[in-house]
Amino acid sequence: MRDNSKRLTAAADPAPAMVSDEARIPLDFSTPTELVDLPSKGRYYPEGHPLCGQETIEIKFMTAKDEDILTSPSLLKKGLAIDRFLQNVLLNKRISVGNLLSGDKNAILVSSRINGFGAEYTTKVTCPACMKPSENTFDLSEVEVYVGDDFDDYDITPTESNTFIVKLPRTSFEVEVRLLTSKDENELAAKMQQAKKRGAHETNLTDQLKKIIVSVNGVDEYKTISRVIDALPAFDSRYLRAAYLKLVPGLDMTQQFTCEACGFEKEVDIPLTVDFFWSKQ
Repeated sequence: MRDNSKRLTAAADPAPAMVSDEARIPLDFSTPTELVDLPSKGRYYPEGHPLCGQETIEIKFMTAKDEDILTSPSLLKKGLAIDRFLQNVLLNKRISVGNLLSGDKNAILVSSRINGFGAEYTTKVTCPACMKPSENTFDLSEVEVYVGDDFDDYDITPTESNTFIVKLPRTSFEVEVRLLTSKDENELAAKMQQAKKRGAHETNLTDQLKKIIVSVNGVDEYKTISRVIDALPAFDSRYLRAAYLKLVPGLDMTQQFTCEACGFEKEVDIPLTVDFFWSKQ
């Protein structure tokens, strides 16, 4: 008689369980996020804006997909890589990068660089003394937030419209100014590039003033403001630009620099070169 016990036992054994792809990869792929302190503390956004009154913004950590955006030849050529990248890391999609105040945008940029590549940032700096380029390493984690409240040395009055009245010393004009957004700065940069390509005379200083000035002595007509700016005494122009820098919430990007060639030491503004996101290291 044939022994079927082995065959019966084999038939009774359960089939091996199928293991799903998810079970074979025991990793949680939800991208981590972080809260970034906004230099503006949400004070200068209009009512209804997602950041109005918000002191922080939540962003995703940089991913491989974000690196694709930063290295996209077409986006780099059009100058869109940084803004497209920042738009991608914002968790709240109601927020447009173009409407961010410039200081808040920079805070997000630096935080993204730190969570993506670390706080150590090495780039070349031209020495102010010997004019030779040398490498310097900056610590981005030491960058401090400036909330834009240290303007006691200037005649400045905040308004309820998120603008400021600056009284000029020579003409006594009362000039109302607003804070620039990322879109405003992009437009100024584009105009400067176009002027360079045409070989035309650059008007960077007056172009910036025309962007930030809302009214002069209560008059808000653009043509009148343009005429005032073009005829503004240099002393008042410099005063206004210096006062504006004190108003702008942002990051204090100054750190110590030591020249490898001559040993010169000085605090300098951290230069945002191609090494910031596109380092060869």
